[in-house]
Amino acid sequence: MIRGRVWKFGDDIDTDVIIPAKYLRSVDKSIWPKHVLEGLDPSFSSKIKPGDIIVAGKNFGCGSSREQAVLAIKWAGISAVVAESFARIFFRNGINNGLPLIECRGISKAVNEGDFIEIDLERGEVHTKQGVLKTSPLPPFLQDILKIGGLVEYYKKKVSANLGR
Repeated sequence: MIRGRVWKFGDDIDTDVIIPAKYLRSVDKSIWPKHVLEGLDPSFSSKIKPGDIIVAGKNFGCGSSREQAVLAIKWAGISAVVAESFARIFFRNGINNGLPLIECRGISKAVNEGDFIEIDLERGEVHTKQGVLKTSPLPPFLQDILKIGGLVEYYKKKVSANLGR
């Protein structure tokens, strides 16, 4: 179960807004979380707390295929993103990097910024003040990838198991 405070955004939040390209030139990757979503809210990174959840409208993560957008969100301490829909490549980058992304119809109307919600990945449910919204549960192998922290860790575990370690 994932529980956190909601930060709410609209439709078509693109990867250039999530982490502006000018910060990607640095070899110091610790700056990414400090500038996450600053194009929409310059003080966003200073307001969030570990475990907070982003809720958004349609097409979250559109734009370029840069996985740095996912990493900026994850390294900022956001525990999950719940949106009406995701750009396909962003969704896969999220899973690959261990950031839970949940598509949930009606979420943008069911919550307000500052609300607390709970996400049950296994049952495919988002619990809000207004009630429970059903989602399609992620397939077990995607849940396994998320639980272990991403695709690289998932395959390390698989290889270790196959080698008998």
